[in-house]
Amino acid sequence: MTRIGLLSDTHGFLDEKVFEHFHQCDEVWHGGDFGPEVAEPLKKFKQLKGVYGNIDDQSIRSEYPEQLVFMCEEVKVMMRHIGGYPPKYNPGTK
Repeated sequence: MTRIGLLSDTHGFLDEKVFEHFHQCDEVWHGGDFGPEVAEPLKKFKQLKGVYGNIDDQSIRSEYPEQLVFMCEEVKVMMRHIGGYPPKYNPGTK
């Protein structure tokens, strides 16, 4: 079983406790709004999957897509920072 550490909206702040809490995780997924200097330490720590959020600059947007779709243990995963809410999803999420 893949163990996933899930983060979002860190806005440039990465508490060092993340590394302790996620030490048994296989991957870290970040749901956007990384902010500056959050992606690099996470990438060095574990495999990182993520999407950019509305506050992220070009350095994050050039490396992470707006939407990411992938398979994890036979489950299709779609990651997007702001997708709306049931039943009012934004058009890109639908």
